[in-house]
Amino acid sequence: MIKTMSSKEAMELENKYGAHNYHPLPVVLSRGEGVFVWDIEGKKYYDFLSAYSAVNQGHCHPKIIGALKEQAETLTLTSRAFYSDALGAFQKYATEYFGFEKVLPMNTGAEGVETAIKVCRKWGYEKKGIAADQAKIIVCEQNFHGRTTTIVSFSSDEGARRNFGPLTPGFVKIPYNDIEALKEALKDPNVAGFLVEPIQGEAGVYTPADTYIREAATLCKASNVLFIADEIQTGIARTGSLLAVCGNCSCEGNCERQPATYTKPDILILGKAMSGGAYPVSAVLADDRIMDVLTPGTHGSTFGGNPLACKVAMAALDVVKDEKLAQNARQLGVIFRERMGKFIATTKLVKMVRGKGLLNAILINDTEDSSTAWDICVALKDNGLLAKPTHGNIIRFAPPLVMTEEQLHDCCDIIEKTIREFELKG
Repeated sequence: MIKTMSSKEAMELENKYGAHNYHPLPVVLSRGEGVFVWDIEGKKYYDFLSAYSAVNQGHCHPKIIGALKEQAETLTLTSRAFYSDALGAFQKYATEYFGFEKVLPMNTGAEGVETAIKVCRKWGYEKKGIAADQAKIIVCEQNFHGRTTTIVSFSSDEGARRNFGPLTPGFVKIPYNDIEALKEALKDPNVAGFLVEPIQGEAGVYTPADTYIREAATLCKASNVLFIADEIQTGIARTGSLLAVCGNCSCEGNCERQPATYTKPDILILGKAMSGGAYPVSAVLADDRIMDVLTPGTHGSTFGGNPLACKVAMAALDVVKDEKLAQNARQLGVIFRERMGKFIATTKLVKMVRGKGLLNAILINDTEDSSTAWDICVALKDNGLLAKPTHGNIIRFAPPLVMTEEQLHDCCDIIEKTIREFELKG
């Protein structure tokens, strides 16, 4: 008879045999369905993080899991040494879905960013005429694009950079949400691209001015610089439209896709919710004038574009469209921010709420080096809701987009009750 492991035993195993590169909340999850997860002992929680927006479609969505099972029993991997009957279908589906001419599928978000960097540099040399090895890419302070050696080279997080050198050159950092700084950086003729998150999720859901993305894209076009949108966390309905670069369009949440007037990036990077959390899938999309710099042998991945990933991704994107998750995220996001705003007016523990769609955060009235946000998240866990702090004093809230209004209000009740109790204890 197999002995059921306790949460304490599971955490001890990870601590003993795993590298200590994460600091998880003290909960051991063993099952998930929709907006809920359960721990080993059977306690039920609202998931208010969605695996950093990878589970936008909810845990174990039956359509996605059905596609996974069916394809897993048929063909999982061919490598790109051969054609498959799934890849072309996925490529056609994805390019039409997002409005680009070409897509390059990869596996993880970091691989997507690395791919975009390589494509941008190669375009800079072969199309813009930048001298060999002189290409630069503008990035923003407090960015989070992944943790590969190249990416941490332009991170503002010293913990991510320290002792991983020598760091990769070729990046220029400017303040986020600062158009004047971008104008100045674009004066350099060796700039090939501008890599930016429409909302900086890891930085605490830092939401820029409504005009920032549109103005940045316009400036890039005028300077013959590629505008690269990292929508790994913000894309695929999370912020209330299919892509966050859709901006404040006039559709009032009724669009299933971005409107014709949206800010189209030159390169779009997607990941996370591309598979609904069921399998690692990322993608880089661009038009022919950019993507044609890649030729056989210049870039690749054994697992990128495998049949299993392709079928899972198509099912996951179907769910977003069929269940109108962008519209739901926009409507529930307004309700969440309005309710949190009213609550914040009654407490000294929380300074503000910010975000878009169902990507939101509250700023705790304490210093970044305090444990207050962490302690609140532990208390939220005890009351049945899972969230994590970021940047010390910020708590990010990003539930699955299949959440109902009733469930959202239930979660708001938990958040308000927890903070009120915490404030009284303090």
